Amino acid sequence: MNIKKFLPVLFLLLSFTFYAQGERMKEKKEQIKALKVAFLTTELDLTTSEAEKFWPIYNTFDDKQFELRHQKMKTLMNRMDNGGLDKMTEKEASAFLTQMESNDEELFFLRKKFTANLKGIIPAIKIIKLRKSEEDFNRKLLQQYRDKGPRK
Repeated sequence: MNIKKFLPVLFLLLSFTFYAQGERMKEKKEQIKALKVAFLTTELDLTTSEAEKFWPIYNTFDDKQFELRHQKMKTLMNRMDNGGLDKMTEKEASAFLTQMESNDEELFFLRKKFTANLKGIIPAIKIIKLRKSEEDFNRKLLQQYRDKGPRK
């Protein structure tokens, strides 16, 4: 077979493979989000009025938080690939550290703004329960992931 004819077919197959992986990741993310909503709904015991106001604010916060964390991890992984950290100059490391700290501050201020927005919607005790419930959910999710991990 001529290589010029083979390359488009190979490219097409690779495109479908990456698309399918992306779709599976989206499905998994949506599945986790649904489990999280169900878990938080049970734990917080929101009234109908509270829930109507809470969920749009929470979903916006959660999406932005995910985006910031994903961006941070993506940047870190790109730097770590191919021994990038070992090859980094002190100046580059300092700039990278500043970037990481900036991302952490952005996450902190996002959480702070989110909490301030919630204060007019749900009582402080439910805001505290939310923080605890999020940690409990993450711990539970991590445990399930570990339990499904490779067996030795």
